[in-house]
Amino acid sequence: MRYPVIVHKEKSGGCWLSFPDVPGTYTNGTSVDDALSHAVDALETMFMYTFGTGEMIPLPSPPKRGQKLIELPPTVAAKVLLHNEMVKQKIRPIDLARRMGIPRQELTRVLSLKHRTKIDTTAQALNALGKRLELNVA
Repeated sequence: MRYPVIVHKEKSGGCWLSFPDVPGTYTNGTSVDDALSHAVDALETMFMYTFGTGEMIPLPSPPKRGQKLIELPPTVAAKVLLHNEMVKQKIRPIDLARRMGIPRQELTRVLSLKHRTKIDTTAQALNALGKRLELNVA
């Protein structure tokens, strides 16, 4: 899951980044490399906020000419897909925990981007929603 980012250079030498697929998400740095090093954290922060609102997380679009790509860690990408499927199916966390046969507190950790859940656990949660997590090598 790779999100396009637009680099906005400043006359002072610094720059800031915006994400066309995730409105309201920005980060900055003293250089392009510095700003890019903060990009995943900026996306994760916005996603954590969006998880709390119950809205869908926008998926990445193909990059346009000149846009760089920010790749999410696989565990984060899987949780974004899990969140979106829960929203789509209107499944509450407590209901998913019941389907999985786990305590609600354990599912809270599974749904948290701050907790690095094993990919197998996220796949189990998707299975409980009737979906299958697939990995591809490109």
